[in-house]
Amino acid sequence: MEQQLAPHSDDCFEVAVARYTPVLHEAARRLTGSSDEAADLVQDAVMRAWTFWDRFEPGSNARAWLHRILMNTFINAYRKQRRERDLFRAAGEESRRDAHCAADLNDAERDGLGDEVGAALAQLPTEFRVVVELVDLGDLSYREVATQLGCPIGTVMSRLHRARKQLQETLGHYARSEGFLDAFGSDAQAHAA
Repeated sequence: MEQQLAPHSDDCFEVAVARYTPVLHEAARRLTGSSDEAADLVQDAVMRAWTFWDRFEPGSNARAWLHRILMNTFINAYRKQRRERDLFRAAGEESRRDAHCAADLNDAERDGLGDEVGAALAQLPTEFRVVVELVDLGDLSYREVATQLGCPIGTVMSRLHRARKQLQETLGHYARSEGFLDAFGSDAQAHAA
């Protein structure tokens, strides 16, 4: 007798993908800084998920599973781009991808973050943006990020520190105007407590 899936069950590939595609697109746009690249990333991740659907444990968290596949797909592409960029630099050429990423900064409007924060994230160098996405937005540990990016934990910590500092400089005025920081730069909500 064949098991019938509940209408909102994540055990069916099509149901899980349909339900979580908007969340995947949001995460992909934050990672790539471009709607077009985000669509490609989600498509690649969904194809990988289909390939490995037999490894998905029914009843487990399909959203987390699909998000992990999206992140791994992005990281693999990032590593490939980094290797290619290093090869181009060694040959004395500029990386065409860096220029392409800079041109896509207008796609900084990101769901759930606000235009100013999205634009500030988009201005970060890719190496910094990825670490912020994984640690601050993805709640991964330094060790998990270091493993995924294939770099030392110290590099993750350094990139995250530099990214946060750059975001603080970029968003300081905005944070004060919105009441997140007082005129002296300290957390206004901490003083209210």
